[in-house]
Amino acid sequence: MSTNWQSIAETPLQSGEDMSRRIVDKAISDESFRAELLSNPKNAISTELGLDLPQDVNVVVHQSDPKTFHLSLPVTELDEESLEAIAAGRCCC
Repeated sequence: MSTNWQSIAETPLQSGEDMSRRIVDKAISDESFRAELLSNPKNAISTELGLDLPQDVNVVVHQSDPKTFHLSLPVTELDEESLEAIAAGRCCC
């Protein structure tokens, strides 16, 4: 199943960093949002950012602690649809 970026494209353009910062800032200041983000991240992010995330998009949230280091590696190859989404500013990755 391919990703449908239409709903993301209909929102005001924000960089992935801007969206991530907004989510993290709210999680720091709002305990109930933090709990929702940890238990149902896709719904919490969709609601906060006003995005209708495609069904095939997976969202994983990790809560840091002093003894755990998280590293996220970028995709090494993108398919044509993903490249088009990035070029059009519709990718939030």
